[in-house]
Amino acid sequence: MPSFFVLNSVTVPLFTHGKLQQAFGHAAISRAQAFRWNKMFFEGRTLVEDDQCSGRSSATRTGDNTARVRDLVRSDRRLTVRMTADEVNINRETVRLTLAEELEMRKISAKMVPRNLTEPQRDARLSAVFDVQMHYSDAAASLLI
Repeated sequence: MPSFFVLNSVTVPLFTHGKLQQAFGHAAISRAQAFRWNKMFFEGRTLVEDDQCSGRSSATRTGDNTARVRDLVRSDRRLTVRMTADEVNINRETVRLTLAEELEMRKISAKMVPRNLTEPQRDARLSAVFDVQMHYSDAAASLLI
């Protein structure tokens, strides 16, 4: 005689979640998510793909945007991630990921280069370099004597 048991709204998702944990380990969906999916299938859902989400499009890392970022960075290596994101009109994190993962670049600019300094800043920088050179040339001369 076949054995029958009663399936209710709790046992099926728990059973399903247990099987998913056996198959996928820690990568399995959460218990609450198993209950949500069970409810959706019980209500007549047949597709296993996620529904469309509202909000920003996830298609910002396209080949076109990657080419635009690459061209922009190659034309001016002094651009920061923020400046590049503003120019291309995409998210900063997307630009950073594009540079790091797709274009395999580490940093665009760590600091401003001397060409971007104003005249007083350039003069102050030159005088500081001159003072350091004078100090070390005097120290080197005293070692030779």
